[in-house]
Amino acid sequence: MDKKEILSKIDKKYQSLGENPETYLEGLLHAKPINYWDYVQVDTLLSLQNPRTDFKDESIFIMYHQITELVLKLMIHELEQITAPDFNNDEKVFAEKVNRLSRYSEMLITTFDVMRHGMNYDDYNQFRLTLAPASGFQSAQFRFLELYCTPLENLINAHGKQRLPKNPTVEDYFDHIYWKDAGHNRQTNKKSLMLTQFEEKYLDKFIKLAKQMQGNTLEEKFAKIENPTEQLRQALRGFDFMYNVKWPITHLKTAQFYLNSKGEHKAATGGSDWMKYLHPKYQQRKFFPNLWSEEEVKNWGEIKNI
Repeated sequence: MDKKEILSKIDKKYQSLGENPETYLEGLLHAKPINYWDYVQVDTLLSLQNPRTDFKDESIFIMYHQITELVLKLMIHELEQITAPDFNNDEKVFAEKVNRLSRYSEMLITTFDVMRHGMNYDDYNQFRLTLAPASGFQSAQFRFLELYCTPLENLINAHGKQRLPKNPTVEDYFDHIYWKDAGHNRQTNKKSLMLTQFEEKYLDKFIKLAKQMQGNTLEEKFAKIENPTEQLRQALRGFDFMYNVKWPITHLKTAQFYLNSKGEHKAATGGSDWMKYLHPKYQQRKFFPNLWSEEEVKNWGEIKNI
């Protein structure tokens, strides 16, 4: 493309916006060149670690969780595109996007080695005491991602389904959603501080997104495709397995190393019964239940591969 053609296109671009192209061209004379550190906001990013103790490995713990939040944001970035009303359900593009979700899930799984092998055992078990009642449970992006992926009824475990009223509302589903079992004692009706703080900050946002996503989740987008390709089916199964079986199992094994490797059964900082709560067979979270056989659903959490 020669100079004349470039200038012509710039002219058309700004005229179509009702703007004077010459103003923008003149502005380029004064604009500073972009550099890597400003574009990526490196200085800001590297200033976001604020340990509460003097234990050196606490910085590793903080950065690991910040990396996790960035990966979750990458996943939500993809999900917002696939679930958008103007996404045309092109199966090739659909499968490509879902495969990206699986690769990001793989990142979440493999980076757990940072947690498992990258921190001093005794130091971790000291600095973690200063974090109560904070917990990774309180990752809002984790919950947003679920709401983009599947209808609320797929986020209710067997015990929750028994408690639901006959025609549940969105609010009813959230009263019995699987993750509340980590901080809500159904016998005493008492909630942990971890859960109370989490709901106060995010519950209204979760409910709003859930209502917005009704009929438009990833699972429902897939259901609208007649005779989907095996490639797309396997892509969705792969993502479901990676995110809802393999990642929680990896998380559980890491927690076992730090909290129960010596038979101490230490409590989670948020107060949850992590040995039970973290297991996928207890959570029963499946984004695409219709893609799994009865046997696979029955043995959810024990599937070794797909």
